Amino acid sequence: MFALIWGAVRTRTAQVLTVLVLTALAAAVAAAGPWFAHASINAAAAADVAAAPADQRTVSVRQIVKSNGAPQTAIDEVRASMQTQLPLPAADPVIGLQLPLVVDVSGTFPAMGIAYRDDACAHLTLDGACPRARGEVAVSSSAAQQIGLRVGDPLELAPSPGSKPIRLEVVALFSYREPNGPYWNNSLFEADGGLDPAFTALDTFADRMLWEPTATFDVTIPDELLRGDDGFRLGSVLRQAEYKLGASGLRVVNASGPLLTAIARDREEIRLGVVIAMTQTLVLTWFAIGLAGRYTGRDRRGDIALLKLRGSTRFAMLRLAWGQHLLPLTAGAVLGLPLGYLLARWLAGPVEPPAQRLEALLLSVAAAGAVLLGGLLVLAAVEAVVLRRPVADLLRQVGSGRGDWRSGLADLLLLAVAVAAVYQARSSAPDSGLALAAPALVALAVALLLARLLGRVADRGGSAAVRAGRLRLGLTAVQVSRQPGSDRVFALVVVAVALLATTFGLWRGDGEHRFERSRAELGAERVLSVQAPNRTALLNAVRRADPAGDQAMAVVVDRDSTPPVVAVDSSRLAAVAYWRDEYGPVDLIAKATAESPGPRPLPAVTGDRVTVQVRYDGTKPAVLGLVLQNEGTGAPTQVAFGRLSQGEQTRTAPVSGCAEAPGCRILRWQFDAPPGGVGIGGSSVTVRSLTQPGPAPAILGPEQLGDIARWRPGTVGVAPDVAARAGTLRITADLNTTKSTDIGFEVWAVDSALPPPIVLAGPAPESWRFDEPGLPTLGAAPIPVRLDGAAGVLPVVGRAGVLVDLETARRIAGDTNPAGEFQVWLAPGAGLSVVTALREAGLVIGDERVAADRAAALAEQAPSAVARFALIAGVVGLLLAAAAVGVAGAVDRRQRLGQLRALRLQGLPVPVAVGTAYAGTLVLIGTGLAAGLLAAAIANPLARVAVAGFTDGWAVLPAPGALGWVALSVTGLVALVVLGLVGWLSVLPLIRGLRAGETGAGR
Repeated sequence: MFALIWGAVRTRTAQVLTVLVLTALAAAVAAAGPWFAHASINAAAAADVAAAPADQRTVSVRQIVKSNGAPQTAIDEVRASMQTQLPLPAADPVIGLQLPLVVDVSGTFPAMGIAYRDDACAHLTLDGACPRARGEVAVSSSAAQQIGLRVGDPLELAPSPGSKPIRLEVVALFSYREPNGPYWNNSLFEADGGLDPAFTALDTFADRMLWEPTATFDVTIPDELLRGDDGFRLGSVLRQAEYKLGASGLRVVNASGPLLTAIARDREEIRLGVVIAMTQTLVLTWFAIGLAGRYTGRDRRGDIALLKLRGSTRFAMLRLAWGQHLLPLTAGAVLGLPLGYLLARWLAGPVEPPAQRLEALLLSVAAAGAVLLGGLLVLAAVEAVVLRRPVADLLRQVGSGRGDWRSGLADLLLLAVAVAAVYQARSSAPDSGLALAAPALVALAVALLLARLLGRVADRGGSAAVRAGRLRLGLTAVQVSRQPGSDRVFALVVVAVALLATTFGLWRGDGEHRFERSRAELGAERVLSVQAPNRTALLNAVRRADPAGDQAMAVVVDRDSTPPVVAVDSSRLAAVAYWRDEYGPVDLIAKATAESPGPRPLPAVTGDRVTVQVRYDGTKPAVLGLVLQNEGTGAPTQVAFGRLSQGEQTRTAPVSGCAEAPGCRILRWQFDAPPGGVGIGGSSVTVRSLTQPGPAPAILGPEQLGDIARWRPGTVGVAPDVAARAGTLRITADLNTTKSTDIGFEVWAVDSALPPPIVLAGPAPESWRFDEPGLPTLGAAPIPVRLDGAAGVLPVVGRAGVLVDLETARRIAGDTNPAGEFQVWLAPGAGLSVVTALREAGLVIGDERVAADRAAALAEQAPSAVARFALIAGVVGLLLAAAAVGVAGAVDRRQRLGQLRALRLQGLPVPVAVGTAYAGTLVLIGTGLAAGLLAAAIANPLARVAVAGFTDGWAVLPAPGALGWVALSVTGLVALVVLGLVGWLSVLPLIRGLRAGETGAGR
């Protein structure tokens, strides 16, 4: 038996190679699946971890401790307790102490904590020495500018206004290194509605005032634990730890839930997507193997008839047939194993964990075995049908016709399954059951219907064309009609082309979706996170670094505001930002600000002193002050005119920090009761002029003081009455507020558009009642704004947020320095020189985010990984169809050659014979290709095929279409080249035989 099998294999080498190639292709995809799934799951988890906010990667345990003057002992006790109750392998904790205090800033008391944190100086950029001795502190540059501190100055912090302070020495100014990193994730160690905390040495907490700080135990969760390597179940471990710690009176801050959910969702989606792609490839492979067995089985009919005549049993004949197939199937499966591994490694990288490598290896062997076993079963079924035929049918050279009732019933069943799949895909559960295979089933249904139609057209049209004398068309139609199995090859080509078009469209749409998301999240092609003392310093630094205004733009993003706010230098927005139509007109804010700029800026203060002429009417002691802001650095300057007397008077006060260009602008007047005073209710002050020495002495004259549009009351202290008339500014304190002994008032200068224009995305906040919108991010209290435009989406903040001009916002905010993340957006052509210029301008540059890098990170998520693997499966499906076309063109070559030679002897011209030889395969390929593209175009809307959303649920921008003209054109071109080349190669020996016969006849 083995000799017979080996002889049959050697005799039919082409057939054996066809089955081997088909099996190797399918086995490669099947074997690649497990390796690809494991590698992609690991890569997706790593990308999720890298992109997650720092708070989702850390666990913080907090407790108020009583140090009793021994802070080191308290720290050691916290460390020992937490390490036993929070079991996280390989975790490196960071211990800290923090106590909230306040600081006196010109009569206001913003919060400013005092803090200690392990290795804090290593995570700070210091201008000075690291605090190491008791009482030494480092203060942030921003806080120092607002308080007016320098290195060497004292700092007094108190538990509450009016209480006894602790006196500290400022030894350094600092800025945060990697402020968005996990080390600084704990909100206790950042400005939370106040000033940045002052960092000190641990011994400072031995002071009696600091005996009850909050101790923090912060753990950055290792990536391998978040990914769940080696089966580690982080979620359950953290839940158990939270229960134990909560029972001990400890507060646990754990925000890792969304990250763990995203990792789990990626894992499930990748597994499901790979299984679907593998299953579709296996079905196509078994179909192609069945076609190859059916075509090549014609050469084995004579062998089977001979064995029947000799009395062989059916099992012996089946064993002989199986033996001929077992060798190429086994060789193909074995060859597909390493090919699949290499394919998966190329697509997704290596699988590192040993346990996963072993699992992937076993699964890939099982998948290749499924290809082998399925192929054997399919070929066994094909051979079983042949074995049932009588000897006369087996020896007949002419086919038995086109199908029977069984094939029609099978087609109807497949159509019913396709209808069910479409119904499920359009129902409420589009991601389950048959809905997942709906595109392929719809394409198959279209293929079966068109195959039947093609057969009928060929039957009717062929005979009509022959009778009409159109031999080339008629013979081609007859060839398509009478060639057994051509309808199945046609169906395979249609399904393969449709799947390739769909998978290519999904892959292309996924790439476009990722890039659009990355640009929408960042706002520009490149974004720098920077640190600056305030908005004024940020704006000036960017403008100095890029004076032309087409390479960089200053931006402040406040995500904690309600709604979130993006403040941009609107004059540069069009040149730098990546803008979409959904954002609205790119120049809307710039035009609205230019059309209504507000009062012109007041003359700058550039001298070392100023003189004010005022009149004071009141019986209670009062002091007058003026707050300036340096237009270059943003640093505030306090000008104190002292206690006022009754009546008209002129006061001169020194000014510091304004002598250098561009000088200082006026922020606000301050009118307060002196320390120990009893209030200023009912008092009024009339400002008549403000001058300075030098070439431009007049700062405030009748024109400026008498214009009420230039002044607005503040929101701190008394609500004053402000009147501008006869060239003077009169401010009166409300008598109803005299119950307070230290209340004053503020009157702000207006030198910008007020209310400022904004663009709103999403619904208006509930706080905007009575059509009075206001933003808290523009100052110490909400500032009224003017809604000039609405957008469906805005960059960075998405579907809910506000866009405002940064120059206007910083003028309104003055020295309040509201919260927000400072950024610099870079245009696509911005080079290294711009970044260098930004550093030279004084900005501290942190991380750089690039849209292309973000898109590449998103490519590791499940939708992109599945799209890549599905595309490879689609390519393999096209190769399977090409192999079937090759087999169909080659298997009847000898019989067709004899027929065409016979027709030549009857007078058929050589060009017609050659054209007929080409046309049969060309029609099959052309109609199959066109029908495949049509099937894809029908299946995509019918089955609601769409680019998958992101694993983390981001849905700000609509996903692009899954199939467009580009996808159809590229698929059609690729399929035409592959199928056309294979078809041409399969027909080429027939053409050569025809021409050789013609030459022989000529001789």
